[in-house]
Amino acid sequence: MLQIPEAQVIVGDNAPPVAVAPLTKRKVTSTVQEARIRRVFVVSGFFSVIIMGLIVLFLFKEGLGLFSTVSVKDFLFGEFWYPTYDPADFGILPLIAGSMAVTVISSAIAVPLGVGAALYLGEVAGHRTREILKPAVELLASLPSVVLGFVGMVVIAPLMQQWWDIPTGLNILNASMMLAIMAIPTIASISEDALHAVPKDLVEASLALGATRLETLTRVIIPGAISGMGTGVILGMSRAMGETMVVLMVAGGAAQIPTSIFESVRPLPATIAAEMGETPFGSEHYHALFAIGIVLFLLTMGFNLVAAYISRRFHQKGAATL
Repeated sequence: MLQIPEAQVIVGDNAPPVAVAPLTKRKVTSTVQEARIRRVFVVSGFFSVIIMGLIVLFLFKEGLGLFSTVSVKDFLFGEFWYPTYDPADFGILPLIAGSMAVTVISSAIAVPLGVGAALYLGEVAGHRTREILKPAVELLASLPSVVLGFVGMVVIAPLMQQWWDIPTGLNILNASMMLAIMAIPTIASISEDALHAVPKDLVEASLALGATRLETLTRVIIPGAISGMGTGVILGMSRAMGETMVVLMVAGGAAQIPTSIFESVRPLPATIAAEMGETPFGSEHYHALFAIGIVLFLLTMGFNLVAAYISRRFHQKGAATL
């Protein structure tokens, strides 16, 4: 095989020559390194998929055992959750209603604030203001959920009782407010990234044609970023749906179908967290809690599929699509 000699470079009058690998040899070395890195990434990705698959398999294995004694209809649409009674009632309709109530109301609070924060930080705020406010918004994501739950239970709940003269401050509105605080950073961060991804030539063209900043924002920037912003909103709602500690501490814990935002509820994650530690292994109650996990998993996966659909459906493929 033809051997390519190494080139020699003289760096000074008295310095010895330095060997430099030829370009072809360096290309081969770089290609080998890239292939090794690619294999590491592929193995890591498959490892994550395998772990996720095993978790889902275990969840379904434990949860489906309930349906040998309880029908799917009675489980999903039953109005009473009394797992320790004799005979027991395993209807999770009140739990689903509680989860949907806190998710919808928290989203109604978090979406305008999160999207508004993203629009302000991305298109309105000056550099100095952005440098201060952006880390502050992102720091909300680092707050432990147990701390937010403690604030809602100790501070917000007594204030609600005092202001509105209600029986308890541990209710849907309290839980929704805490969940909204947790969802705002997700919505704001993803929405701001989507705004920055809009091609600058579209913005400059709009301004060059005489459009105002507001017209450019509403007719060019937001339509161009609607895919990423919609994804951020759905992921924020998914976070609210799956949150455990906050709703366990401030939602009230009453397994009932709510008729008011001031009533107590028990969402799906709170039920699992509150009852799993006291449930006999292999009992109907044990399998029912895993079946709740299946329902929660399917709901959360549904949110993620909606986010993926929105991302693909409204994804901007070029400047001519607007």
